[in-house]
Amino acid sequence: MKRVVVRMFGVGVLVAATTSVVIAQQPFTTIAADVNKRLVKLFGAGGFKGLPHYGTGILVSDKGFILTCNNHILSTTDLRVHLYDGRFYQARVIAREPELDLALVRIESDVDFLPHYDIAKAAAQPLAGPGDWILALSNQFNIAVRDEPMTVQRGVIAAYAELRGRRGIFEAPYTGEAYFIDVIANNPGAAGGALVNRKGELLGIIGRELKNTLSDTWINYAVPVQAKVEILRDDKLTKMDVATFVKEAMAGTYKQSEKRAKVDRGGYHGILLVPNAVGVTPPYVEEVLIDSPAAKSGLRPDDLIVYIDGELVTSIKNFREIMKQSGPGMEVKLDVQRANRLISVKMKLAEQPKLKAAK
Repeated sequence: MKRVVVRMFGVGVLVAATTSVVIAQQPFTTIAADVNKRLVKLFGAGGFKGLPHYGTGILVSDKGFILTCNNHILSTTDLRVHLYDGRFYQARVIAREPELDLALVRIESDVDFLPHYDIAKAAAQPLAGPGDWILALSNQFNIAVRDEPMTVQRGVIAAYAELRGRRGIFEAPYTGEAYFIDVIANNPGAAGGALVNRKGELLGIIGRELKNTLSDTWINYAVPVQAKVEILRDDKLTKMDVATFVKEAMAGTYKQSEKRAKVDRGGYHGILLVPNAVGVTPPYVEEVLIDSPAAKSGLRPDDLIVYIDGELVTSIKNFREIMKQSGPGMEVKLDVQRANRLISVKMKLAEQPKLKAAK
């Protein structure tokens, strides 16, 4: 009798192992094709020094609303969308939520009956767990245009944990729980892509390229559709989740969170910009102080600062807000337009010079 029990147990283990292997090897072509119809290719700002001008979005309405990552490609008046069937349209940003690092975009032409994800339904599903099979679909490396299908990667969820990342000198806007995956999915163009399970159900939104603040290594992750953050509105802290953001943004009632006060780290750069005469004055360099970090880096008067560590600089005000996050000893990379060329310089910030006492 014992031999029978042992043999049956062994068979049970063999069957379970065989089933696992069979499931892992099952083709997912049909699922990938279905998910692909619910995704779009986005084209906007960028194209300089490794900053992609392309990205990915997820259709969340048959009327052409698109959920994507709140990154630099949206900072343009010429945002374009390519659908799975080759149609392409102009689009505009409807709303942003920096704390979730998400934005909602809408196609400007009349469209209807587009395949899409119901975000509220997806958010109502339980969270996936470590070991669950996943597919990551996106337009990384601009492999797809018009009717070409998205890149598909298969893997598993490695962990579900708090996201602590940075890009250059900037801390990741979203710092909540995230899915960490075992595929290299967070490449140029992948931000805004879809993380789905083997049924094609939406699990999360692929984020932008980030490094772990502790290990200084690149991380691969996605923001869960159930993500919830604390935002500041009307001087009060309140909770905001992905589904509510999408719902209010589509209704035109979403109010973006207010910026929280940040510590001025006070790094000295020695750049004097042109007078801030209008509401959005471009950050042109008027003067570079002698022996300053800016002078040592090779900056010159009339240079136009376009990017700081990969982040688009839209105005003098924006430049000052970004530089407040950079402390003495930190090195920042500036992409500046000089005449008709875009060049890169590295600038190591210093302590603020001490004022000399009057005699």
